[in-house]
Amino acid sequence: MPNQDILINWSPQETRVAIVENGAVQELHIERTLERGLVGNVYLGKVVRVLPGMQSAFVDIGLDRAAFLHVADLHNGLPRPDAPLVPIERQVFEGQTLTVQVIKDAIGSKGARLSTQVSIAGRMLVFLPHDKHIGISQKIGSHELREQLRARVTALAGEAGGGFILRTNAEEATDAELAEDIAYLRRAWSLIRERAQSKPPGTLLHLDLTLAQRVLRDLAVEATQTIRIDSRLQCDALKAFGDTYMPGAVAKLDLYRGERPIFDLFGIEEELTRALARRVDLKSGGYLIIDQTEALTTVDVNTGGFVGARNFDDTIFKTNLEAAGAIARQLRLRNLGGIVIADFIDMTREDHQQAVLAELKKQLARDRTRTTVSGFTQLGLVEMTRKRTRESLAHMLCEPCPTCQGRGQVKTARSVCYDILREILREARQFSPKEFRVIACAAVVEMLLDEESTHLAGLSEFIGKPISLSAEPGMNPEQYDIVLM
Repeated sequence: MPNQDILINWSPQETRVAIVENGAVQELHIERTLERGLVGNVYLGKVVRVLPGMQSAFVDIGLDRAAFLHVADLHNGLPRPDAPLVPIERQVFEGQTLTVQVIKDAIGSKGARLSTQVSIAGRMLVFLPHDKHIGISQKIGSHELREQLRARVTALAGEAGGGFILRTNAEEATDAELAEDIAYLRRAWSLIRERAQSKPPGTLLHLDLTLAQRVLRDLAVEATQTIRIDSRLQCDALKAFGDTYMPGAVAKLDLYRGERPIFDLFGIEEELTRALARRVDLKSGGYLIIDQTEALTTVDVNTGGFVGARNFDDTIFKTNLEAAGAIARQLRLRNLGGIVIADFIDMTREDHQQAVLAELKKQLARDRTRTTVSGFTQLGLVEMTRKRTRESLAHMLCEPCPTCQGRGQVKTARSVCYDILREILREARQFSPKEFRVIACAAVVEMLLDEESTHLAGLSEFIGKPISLSAEPGMNPEQYDIVLM
């Protein structure tokens, strides 16, 4: 595993985290105080509508939009996991109060997704109050060790109820550490139950950790060398939090005292800007074009100026190999989820296709988020999916352009000129003013006075009315007004 450094830029309004491996930024995480994600939070919700046809219900948890609860996310106490689901209309009813946990943030027009199967994460364990199962992280590979851990946790948990999932951190934990984590998680669940009995629907019962705290719990790994943070207040708070729950990560915490902003010093600001761009340049001279739509993300690979290989096939192969690693990195960096279509440059050799596919899968294996990759289709495309966990970087930091309304293009000045001429003719057939005055942006007015002056004069003569022009600097290229004088 490559050497890793974690940089935390903290301010009262925003926390930003960059994960850097061997000098290259691999992941960016941003949490804004006013837009903080809700995943992991536990609420007391009220069922406002049950939809038998969709086997789902809408639940009011105190947000602007009702959240979504599917029948598969209901804890129904069935004796076997493979037992048939009980229809949702037989489990919940309108007006019912439920203790629910957010498992997916609201994305786009979709409300947050809920589950009544609450889980509370600790340093080494995840507590499942409604389950008796003892699960083990897939990353703990030894069968013997897995069974030993299961037996130890079973003994430590006793008969108090609930199940546990052992995180990777539990692999080398002592009995004392496991017992401490079990006690902490049960205290947290007890507090949630007490609040649920005394608070009204829509109340937040349990707040998940902040992004800075999740760095210590989830992002810091064995390969992490340092965790640099530029706030003394937050550094002290993280040390206190880490001493209680993640003592192994506390030694890696380091207060950044430099005069230059931490993200400027390590080039993270430039990387953020590049992560919002449509084009990604490759070292070889090739480039990627990344387009994100509502349904899917497309990545187009181009050779660009790369002509360094001995022949054209080798040029294409080397560009595609480099692009495979760049695509995997961009998916992490931009947090792109859902369906992803990669259009590699066409390769005639089967072994080249398989090598590029193997490189793509190898690079995607480093991703914390689950991904699946299909082979090359008949059209030479690679289809993959990446689990959506939160809004993409572009959706978090940007909004649709008010000029083009998100199309990415605007009409040419000539097109707008012709729209104006048609509109004047339309108005002249209904009204008879003394004069028509056109107010538009400078580029449109200039074209009407120059290249389109003959057409403008011809229209004025045809309708028998003078047409005057006025440039308005504040107007966007497609805006115009026609004033009847």
